[in-house]
Amino acid sequence: MSVEPYREITFDKDGDGPAGQSAALAALARQGVTDLVLLAHGWNSSPSGATRLCSDFFAPFPGLFGPGVEAGYAGVIWPSMMFTDEPVPDYRALVTVLPEKEPVLGRLAELLALAPADEAAFAEFGELLRELTGVSGGAEGVSGVAEPVPEFLVADPVAVCALFTEALEGRGAEEGFGEGLKRYWKGAREALRQATYYVMKRRAGRVGEFGLGPLLGEVARTAPGLRVHLVGHSMGARLVAYALRGLPEGARPVASVTLLQGAFSHYAFAARLPHDPRRSGALRDMQRRVRGPVVACYSRHDTALGVMYPLASRLAGDSESLAGPAGGRTAGPAGGPAAVPAGGASGSPAGGPSVGLLGSDDPRWGAIGHDGVQAVPGTARRTVADVPYEGVPGSGCVNVDAAEVVRSHTDIRRPELARVVVSAARAGRP
Repeated sequence: MSVEPYREITFDKDGDGPAGQSAALAALARQGVTDLVLLAHGWNSSPSGATRLCSDFFAPFPGLFGPGVEAGYAGVIWPSMMFTDEPVPDYRALVTVLPEKEPVLGRLAELLALAPADEAAFAEFGELLRELTGVSGGAEGVSGVAEPVPEFLVADPVAVCALFTEALEGRGAEEGFGEGLKRYWKGAREALRQATYYVMKRRAGRVGEFGLGPLLGEVARTAPGLRVHLVGHSMGARLVAYALRGLPEGARPVASVTLLQGAFSHYAFAARLPHDPRRSGALRDMQRRVRGPVVACYSRHDTALGVMYPLASRLAGDSESLAGPAGGRTAGPAGGPAAVPAGGASGSPAGGPSVGLLGSDDPRWGAIGHDGVQAVPGTARRTVADVPYEGVPGSGCVNVDAAEVVRSHTDIRRPELARVVVSAARAGRP
C-alpha cells in the first residue's frame, strides 16, 4: 500500500460486514487523523485488484494535503464481478460472486462458445439470463420497493442480441444481412455483461445504503470530529452515492463526495426529471446530506458510459437509476413503448430490431460519468485543468470535465483526479 494509515472495509452482497469495522475507522481519529479518504472500486474488480487500485489512486495524496491535515485512507471492498475481455466470458470468475448460479453460468458460457445459429438456442439463452438475474417474478429494488423488469431481459432474445451486436459493431442490421443468426452471439455476450451489470447495479446500491451508510453513521457517533471524503469509481460511485441515503437521521460525517466516471443516471440528484416533472431522481436532494460538494468527474471519451450505458438504460427504462416507467416498459420517443420487437418481427434480418434504437443522444438515458450532474439548478462547472487554480465550490453539485486526462472508463489513476478530491475536501495546500 502506497499510503498509511490505510484500512479496508469489506461487505458482502447484502451490505453486511465483519464486526468492528466502524470502530477501526473511529480509532484513526483517536490517532490524530482529521480527514479520511474512502475509495469504493467499480465492478469487475477482484479484491486484490481493488487493493491495487486503492494503492495507485492514493499514491499522490500525501503531497497534496495542506498544513494541519492528517489524512487516513480506506478502501471499500465489495463483491463486484470479474468479467474478463476474453472472447468467451470466464464464467468461473463470475461463480466467485454468484456461486449459487454456477449451473446457469456454465450453460451460458457453453452457448456462447458454441454460438449455434438456432432461434431455440437464443430462447434458452434469454431464459438463462432471467434465471441468472432473478427477475422472472419481478425484482426487489434497493429499498425493498419492487422494480420493473428491464426490457432487455424479457424482450425477444434474438432482437436484443441483434441490437447489442449492432451497437458494438457500429453498423445497422441491414449491413449484416445474410450473415445469419450466428453473428448475433457477439451481442449475446454483451447481453450477459449487461445482465451481470444489472445484478451489480442492485448490489452496489444495497451495499451503499445498507452497509456503508449505517457504518458511517456509527463512525459519526463515535468520532464526531472525523471528516469523511467519499470517492467512488464507476459502480463504486453508485455505492458511495447510495450511502448518503443510508445515513442515519441527523448524521453528517461526509464532508465531500467525488464521483469518478459514475455508472448511474445523470438525473439521480434531480428534484424533477426534465421528461417527466412529476418524478424525481432516485437520490433527490441527497447532496444536502454532504457538508461540502458533490463532485461528478466525467469524460466524453468514456464510451462504456457514452454508448453501452444509454443503450442498456433505455432497454431497462431506467432514467433515474432506481425504478423505470410504470410496468417496466421502455419509453419510446413519444413516451410510448420502445420498438424492441416482442416476437422478432421487423424489417431487419433474422427479426433484428431497427437501428433507430441504437442512438445514444437521448438525454433520458445518460450516465453521470459521461456528462455530469443534470437537471439540478445551480450546478457549478469546472475542467480538470481549472481545479488547481479555481478550486471546487464548497457546497452543492459540481461537474468537472476530466476529458483532458480521462481517456477511457477505467482511466482514473491520475494525479489530476487526486487534486480534485483534495480540492473538494477543502484540505489542499494554499
